[in-house]
Amino acid sequence: MAKVFDAAEVAKHNSADSCWVILYGNVYDVTDFLSSHPGGSKVILQLAGQDATEEFDPIHPSGTLDELKPEAKLGTVDPKTLAAKKPEVPVQKDDDAPAPLETLLNLDEIEAEATKRMPKKGWAYYYSASDDMITKSFNTTVYRDILLRPRVFVDCTQCDLSTTLLGHKVGLPIYISPAAMARLAHPDGELGIARAAAKFGALQLVSNNSSMTPEEIAAEAKPGQMFGWQLYVQNRRERSEEMLRRIHKMRDRYKTIVLTLDAAVPGKREIDEKSNFDKGLVVEPGVKGGTEKRPGGGGVGQQLFFGTASDLTWQTTLPWLAKNTDLPIVLKGGSHV
Repeated sequence: MAKVFDAAEVAKHNSADSCWVILYGNVYDVTDFLSSHPGGSKVILQLAGQDATEEFDPIHPSGTLDELKPEAKLGTVDPKTLAAKKPEVPVQKDDDAPAPLETLLNLDEIEAEATKRMPKKGWAYYYSASDDMITKSFNTTVYRDILLRPRVFVDCTQCDLSTTLLGHKVGLPIYISPAAMARLAHPDGELGIARAAAKFGALQLVSNNSSMTPEEIAAEAKPGQMFGWQLYVQNRRERSEEMLRRIHKMRDRYKTIVLTLDAAVPGKREIDEKSNFDKGLVVEPGVKGGTEKRPGGGGVGQQLFFGTASDLTWQTTLPWLAKNTDLPIVLKGGSHV
């Protein structure tokens, strides 16, 4: 019979020497996992001795806990002893009901509405960009300067936007770029994006850091629906190789591997990092083991991307990747090579 713990007893195990966390009502001893956690030990120690479900759930795909040894699961926690958590307040307080989607007529209006509705942690990750976002602002300005010269006096009664990408038919000449942790914005996560893509026959590139597994994302795929898998090569190459083997088992849906080139180190996203400071997610003086040196303030982005390999080269990486996949390889993020 599983042991039932009092939350106060779990709270005593809040150091690198004895680190317990509560996830989905179960108590886990993750002390031995600290050194191998892809996001580093600090992010776990910040929640040591606490119920970490709210922080864990939208970021980690199902099956993540399977990586722990069976004996790490110590038992369950008595729910009566858990203090109720206050819901995270959206970035901008708004007492009105959400605007109907059909009334949001452009991306600016959608972004403004999402800013009001999303929890601050999710908003900060999605809205932020490198450093103080000067480049992001400049990119937006340049994009708005692009003008289209339409052809006129042509029959528009039989418009067909379909085309082919990598030899596969798609309904639109555009694709959905990979964006990590979609469940930070909505419980449906990447599966919700896949449902939308299916309506238009659009290609969806799935992030290496999705909040759902590639199997879950493609579970409801329509016949012919096309996905691509974005790859962040890991320092531990065996992790990337195992993921490639999983993607190959779904080659009827995943048609390409998209290798990201411009993420050699975790980005410094100031707004994202400040969201952690605002929530007080720093290791308190009384918590041991918080000495690991990591760049920046450890926002969602740095937690996700820490462990990504920084030694990629033309001479070594492409031969390695070609050895581990026979799917078409697309290089993403090249600006000067």
